[in-house]
Amino acid sequence: MKTWKLIVLVAALLVIVILGAVGGRWYADNRKPNFSGKADLYVHPQMAVDEVLAQIPDSIVINHRSLTRVVRKGLSDVDLKPGHYVVERNKPSVYVVRMLRNGWQTPVNLVLSGTMRIKGLIARKIANQMMLDSADVASALNDSSLLSGYGFTPSDVFSLIIPDTYQVYWTASMKDILDKQKAAYDAFWTADNVAKAEAQGLTPKQVSIVASIVKSESNHAPEYSSIAGVYLNRLHQGMRLQADPTVAFCYGYTLNRILLKHLEYDSPYNTYLHEGLPPGPICVPDRSSLEAVLNPDRHGYLYFCASAAMDGTHKFAATYSEHLRNAREFQRALDARRTSGR
Repeated sequence: MKTWKLIVLVAALLVIVILGAVGGRWYADNRKPNFSGKADLYVHPQMAVDEVLAQIPDSIVINHRSLTRVVRKGLSDVDLKPGHYVVERNKPSVYVVRMLRNGWQTPVNLVLSGTMRIKGLIARKIANQMMLDSADVASALNDSSLLSGYGFTPSDVFSLIIPDTYQVYWTASMKDILDKQKAAYDAFWTADNVAKAEAQGLTPKQVSIVASIVKSESNHAPEYSSIAGVYLNRLHQGMRLQADPTVAFCYGYTLNRILLKHLEYDSPYNTYLHEGLPPGPICVPDRSSLEAVLNPDRHGYLYFCASAAMDGTHKFAATYSEHLRNAREFQRALDARRTSGR
């Protein structure tokens, strides 16, 4: 009788130990926080589980055995869904498996800012932040059929892009990104802004064209409204814009300096040869340049040139003779700087 009781007792203890071990392991895998920090995971198509897990720094994994055990049991290469995922601090091991199996992506910030004037470079900027290939991005920016669905063409697609930071999924398609741009474009072009454009005798797309020239003329945003005023004055008086940046655009921005011979380049974008506005923007205008065209300075200036102060600002003139004086003043300052070796 005593032997039987002893056997039962030992068996009961073994069951308790086993259940405790199983329960402890289950708790460690499913409930207990196993990460002391965050980690970004980027899952590309055809990527293996080991390649994904290698992106989790060892320093933030509290229990490596738990993570390895859960992954081996619940995740295989075919289960992985491409995307950007974030391993959150204080999450259990099983969360990683569920996240990757179910495609619980975390959006990324797509930053569209800075100088954007060549489609190939814009494509690279976007592709560097997304799962997209730069060639596919460039193709989309030149796809007449795709762009027509948004009311744009390859010539005026720069108008559609509104520089900002956008939250998108890393796996987003170019159509997804263009959808975001169209929403931002529509949000910018409120009834009030459309009315301001009409007051200047311009359509929203034409505002973008002028704004692209304004942005290309100066890195000094406080001058944008004054520069916009000059070009609007010239437009309203039937003068050619004669904007150097449009010539630079014709040459694919490869010129270090624009010479007189370059002004003869035969292109509808060359505002020295053709009256009115070019067919489309010569770069992606930012919000400040768009606002400058919608709210230009009211003045009588028709000309401007770089200031002799060499500080990135410009001097404005109402007459050509005054403009020539300003230009000579700048040239003297430039010659003096070259002579001094500065």
